[in-house]
Amino acid sequence: MVRRDRLRRMREWWVQVGLLAVPLLAAYLHIPPPQLSPALHSWKSSGKFFTYKGLRIFYQDSMGVVGSPEIVVLLHGFPTSSYDWYKIWEGLTLRFHRVIALDFLGFGFSDKPRPHHYSIFEQASIVEALLRHLGLQNRRINLLSHDYGDIVAQELLYRYKQNRSGRLTIKSLCLSNGGIFPETHRPLLLQKLLKDGGMLSPILTRLMNFFVFSRGLTPVFGPYTRPSESELWDMWAGIRNNDGNLVIDSLLQYINQRKKFRRRWVGALASVSIPIHFIYGPLDPVNPYPEFLELYRKTLPRSTVSILDDHISHYPQLEDPMGFLNAYMGFINSF
Repeated sequence: MVRRDRLRRMREWWVQVGLLAVPLLAAYLHIPPPQLSPALHSWKSSGKFFTYKGLRIFYQDSMGVVGSPEIVVLLHGFPTSSYDWYKIWEGLTLRFHRVIALDFLGFGFSDKPRPHHYSIFEQASIVEALLRHLGLQNRRINLLSHDYGDIVAQELLYRYKQNRSGRLTIKSLCLSNGGIFPETHRPLLLQKLLKDGGMLSPILTRLMNFFVFSRGLTPVFGPYTRPSESELWDMWAGIRNNDGNLVIDSLLQYINQRKKFRRRWVGALASVSIPIHFIYGPLDPVNPYPEFLELYRKTLPRSTVSILDDHISHYPQLEDPMGFLNAYMGFINSF
């Protein structure tokens, strides 16, 4: 009798815990995105949107040097946004007539449809559509890319190599810390879980919060160049905008696409004659030294390389903006 009473009380206790936990969990899973910082709000306010197949794409377009014909288009990395370039933006406007960057579909302030089959091919088409929207489709473009943007640049380069009408005319390409070789790319544990999580992925993306995000991203920065808490919040705000955390698993399918289309994309880099440069933060755990650099130089012997200080890691344009900008300007001024 005593045992039955104890079991009944335990069941009642668990029911009460469950009743309390359900609304708490529901509230937690529907936490609104953080407010934009003044700097991030200013970035959004100074940008514009254009429509691609019914989807809104955010972009920045700044006028720089008067009389210069030079245009540079910046392609950001995963999982962040065009705001990754803000530390070198002003420096670029002192060299180029137009400085243009976009948030890829599923990133930053752009739309984040779900369900949706996100692909590198679509992102490349969005870049082409943006330049048509700006009336720049017939101009020679300098591409500057990072991480995920490197793969998009490779697809744009492939299309340029095929000389198809309506494609970008690429004048130069500068890559940075992107996993252009599947065999030397080391994705983070969280990326592996989300990419291959199957039925678990939607649960993991909904459970993701600032703590999980910041603990996952911080290790890809160097020990002396890690982002401040406010900078991490800016990155997280960009992800949470339009419920972007819920599409991260879909976006990560680019890792599988990169393996499948390795010959197409690495072949494009190896076969074109335009100037190509790579800016490398050598402490990068995602594209580790020296394996990545050895393969890069073997595969692309004509490309030039800038290796930044040995404590710079996966986000060189944020960790060492002056070193990154100097390396890029040295490349641009070399031809």
